[in-house]
Amino acid sequence: MRSTCLRGFLLLALTLVALAAPLGAGGQDSGARVLAVHLDNDINPVTQEYVENAVDRAEDEGLAAVVLVLDTPGGLASSMRGIVKRFLASTVPVVVYVAPPGSSADSAGAVIAMSADIAAMAPQTNIGSSTPISLGGEDISKDLRRKIVNDAAAYVGELAREHDRNVVAARKMVTEAANYGARDAKRIGLVEVIAPTLPVLLNRIDGMKTVPKGLVLETAGAQIENVEMSFWQRARDFLVDPNLIALMLSIGLIGIVVELWNPGLIFPGTVGAISLILGLYGLQVLPVSLAGLLLMILAAAFFVAEAFVPTHGALTVAGAVLFVLGALMLFDPAGDAYQVSLPVALGIAASLALLLGIALTRVVRVARRPAAVGVHELVGHDGVVRREGMVQVNGELWRARAVDDAPLVPGEQVRIQQVEEDLRLVVGSRTSTGSEGQS
Repeated sequence: MRSTCLRGFLLLALTLVALAAPLGAGGQDSGARVLAVHLDNDINPVTQEYVENAVDRAEDEGLAAVVLVLDTPGGLASSMRGIVKRFLASTVPVVVYVAPPGSSADSAGAVIAMSADIAAMAPQTNIGSSTPISLGGEDISKDLRRKIVNDAAAYVGELAREHDRNVVAARKMVTEAANYGARDAKRIGLVEVIAPTLPVLLNRIDGMKTVPKGLVLETAGAQIENVEMSFWQRARDFLVDPNLIALMLSIGLIGIVVELWNPGLIFPGTVGAISLILGLYGLQVLPVSLAGLLLMILAAAFFVAEAFVPTHGALTVAGAVLFVLGALMLFDPAGDAYQVSLPVALGIAASLALLLGIALTRVVRVARRPAAVGVHELVGHDGVVRREGMVQVNGELWRARAVDDAPLVPGEQVRIQQVEEDLRLVVGSRTSTGSEGQS
């Protein structure tokens, strides 16, 4: 009986040890923590700050790794290089994981992947197409393009070489706009791992030694802490779109011009000021060409001047042309390939010219309209001569004289043609005017 109890106790103890073994070998209780930073947006100063802050946090908290879950069409070269520099300087292993399935790391995103300690992809994803273009999709001029392409190819090639990846394939992403699916990228040595999910990825890279830093990954069964962009960061990211910046600047310009033409309306000036501030915020975040900014300021000056120096629309047309040129030059493609698209610039300029043209037309009509108040409203009205030098109009007696200084005959029907400075009416014979019209 005692031996039977002993065997049962031993069996229970072995069972408990067997159940506890997986947890101690890297399960959820392994103690490792990984920061998963999700980025499904353009690469710009706002997203750069978001990623860099995440790496700073991973270092401060001593995490096992930071994983950038990436899905991006690309973005600013300056922001891309900032992220690359932060990854290279990180003391925590940095993993770039192109995911979920259907995602891509294009242009700047591919270069960022090459700077990671571990480059990974989910199935049905792609990486590449890093040939520099403007944000609107237009090719850069031939000489400038050759210079930028050579620089970008050398940059991504060196990153690939230092991380023991396929240099030729990496350079082709720039020089030939090559694009690779997950399986091809893994086969040719452009990425290290293919994994369907983040937990699987962490298990597969566990124990790997990174090149060139020599960091050993301990990520099997690690606790994953997901990080997303905050509402404020997404709002700031929305405001740095170059087309939206041009639109905000134009709305601000319209509002201020309308307020100057009609002081006291309040609403146009308020909306214009808010829009202008939002547009200026975008200009503060993005790298701006001084020449483009000066052209847009000159365009605004022309629009405002039209209200005070009537030129029959000449300043409005000149301002529209300057606005288009300034918008296209506002973000220099030689610097970061970020610019306002031509259709957007033309549309905004045409709308500005049209609105200001309508406003000018109404101003001219009002200026030509006879005065609706005071004695000048009498012009064109009919009256009756009561006695020499006095005419009755609308029940009131006015001093008057004939347009040809002929004597006024009492009872004669006359028509007011002018009001002199001394408030004396100048009248013409209504009877003679009618007879001349009949003849």
